[in-house]
Amino acid sequence: METLHLLFATSEVFPLVKTGGLADVSGALPAALARLGVEATLLLPGYAAALDGAGPLQQIARLDLPQHGEVRLLQGRMPDGLPLILIEHADYYQRAGNPYLGPDGHDWPDNALRFGLLGQMAAWLAGDHSPLPRRPDVLHCNDWQTALAPAYLHFYDRTPAATVMTIHNLAYQGVFPPTVLGPLNLPQESFHLEGLEFHGMLSFLKAGLVYGDRITTVSPNYAREIQQEPLGFGLQGLLHHRRDVLSGILNGIDTEEWNPAQDPRLWAAYDADDLSGKAQNKAVLQQAMGLAAEPGTPLLAVVSRIAAQKGLDVVADALPRLIDLGFQFVLLGSGERALEARFRSLAETYRGRAAAHIGYDETLSHRIEAGADVFLMPSRFEPCGLNQMYSQRYGTLPVVAPTGGLLDTVTDATAARLADGSATGFVLERLDAAHLVATLGRVGELYRPQENWRRMQRTAMTRDFGWAARAQEYLELYRSLLARRA
Repeated sequence: METLHLLFATSEVFPLVKTGGLADVSGALPAALARLGVEATLLLPGYAAALDGAGPLQQIARLDLPQHGEVRLLQGRMPDGLPLILIEHADYYQRAGNPYLGPDGHDWPDNALRFGLLGQMAAWLAGDHSPLPRRPDVLHCNDWQTALAPAYLHFYDRTPAATVMTIHNLAYQGVFPPTVLGPLNLPQESFHLEGLEFHGMLSFLKAGLVYGDRITTVSPNYAREIQQEPLGFGLQGLLHHRRDVLSGILNGIDTEEWNPAQDPRLWAAYDADDLSGKAQNKAVLQQAMGLAAEPGTPLLAVVSRIAAQKGLDVVADALPRLIDLGFQFVLLGSGERALEARFRSLAETYRGRAAAHIGYDETLSHRIEAGADVFLMPSRFEPCGLNQMYSQRYGTLPVVAPTGGLLDTVTDATAARLADGSATGFVLERLDAAHLVATLGRVGELYRPQENWRRMQRTAMTRDFGWAARAQEYLELYRSLLARRA
């Protein structure tokens, strides 16, 4: 079979630049596809960190664009050797702050132009006049920052590459005033209800959803949820209309980075056949976090952005009752100031039973996953989620809300699932403090005696959450798309 050429357009990629899960996906999925024989190239804005980390750079094109000025496309490589094209535009991308926000925490005021250029360059590379030695067969766009590319190809190219538009989080849509239409070099006829117009504004993400050949999102359940309120965020009608080309493919995790048998950050290694090291990690974690040294007490954990979207206000509401029921609690994360303050106060009130580390600490996140017994992830919505997969890999059974990828990756400990050995965690009936407390009551009953608990841990730890199977699903999608177009 002929080699498939893929251009993977993204606004962030690990390890060069990362603000969230998109970077992890962008770093892992193209690499997994390359292992399946795909000729994959990444396209990324030329942030300073990316220019520094991409090795020797070679210019492949220089453009003088009326809307943007001078732009250079530079060829480099990812640290793993994967080809990488960087868009060099110092005024747009080489700034303090993260890719989307300035040092003041607010969106850059010219984000429409900054990411409009990313979409325009993705379309040029995948279009009729591509400067690449071989034009890509498929352009894979990710989230709103790249979503104008299918629109550019629709309006300006006759035989463009096939396009796939992936939604990582529909809550972020890239909505701007219609006055940016001209500076973005988009035709006026694109601005209408069945095009880019969204409640009188211009929506980048809607462009990708309207003009992309295929639409994917990061879990099968989330693909269903976004076709209706409230998780459709105003685009549910369009997504339902295009449901025949919409599918959900779960994200994977890095099973080498997240492997308790060889994780250098842990105090003790362990695996599904020998969990004694997990008990050692729990003992040291309790000591490090100022919790009472009680090996038989179930330890609850949260590693998360501290936000109401993650359901952590519900955790805070339920925590006094959970402490009364005999649980310990540890939290790592940062986010909404009011919620941070609540968890600091709860940790002070229940010193020795609860602890909160406000901030980011990659080593501590691994140690919490290894040392805790239960991982709380009661998100109000969660397109895919990663921590519930990390937790299962570490034998830390997740308690999750019935939403998105959480439902696709956690098998509830019902009587039937316990009997057939497939249970790997606990799913709330609905998200409120009373149901969280009731579900943790189920947890406590299973935790002692531990025969069923150990069985669940072993089942969870042996599940395949790696990228190989996910990459195969994407490859089949690409091939089916090209076959239909042919």
